[in-house]
Amino acid sequence: MDQAEVLLIAGRAGVGKTTVGWEVSARLRAAMVAHCVIEGDFMGLAHPAPAGDPRRTKIAERNLTALWSNYAELGYRRLIYTHTVSVLAENEGMFQRALGANVKIIRVVLTASDATARERLTGRERGSELEQELESSARKARILDEQTPPEALRVVTDGRSVLDIAREVVGATGWLPSTSG
Repeated sequence: MDQAEVLLIAGRAGVGKTTVGWEVSARLRAAMVAHCVIEGDFMGLAHPAPAGDPRRTKIAERNLTALWSNYAELGYRRLIYTHTVSVLAENEGMFQRALGANVKIIRVVLTASDATARERLTGRERGSELEQELESSARKARILDEQTPPEALRVVTDGRSVLDIAREVVGATGWLPSTSG
């Protein structure tokens, strides 16, 4: 396989993107499917560069390009990329520039109710930014509802196990060998 493929796992804060991404990776590892994982939230962390600042987008793309170059040089062609709004059409160019113009993009949006997101974030956030994170999560949920391309798979996470969610997400990739005979 020469074509790069990227599984974009998006969703509001508190939806379980990182946890699901790691479980998808575990399923692929168990099946001996070569892949790599990048947590997109870390690609643009720099100060000062607030969210929405073009410098954050530029550094995120440069970091993704550098990491992917290293993976591709070693023969990897599949990437799991988790980031809140990675599935939006406006981000497609970044993945084409970083992974190649003919990259196959698989979009998955994890969803959760406000109550579920609040419960998860309250359990996770330990510092001074909980209220800001809750507001941002709700805002990003609205953006994803309005702007996610129609071909994206939407996966509800409320009341479901990570194993069940990951099974559905990995099924969208076609990356696991067929077990039917």
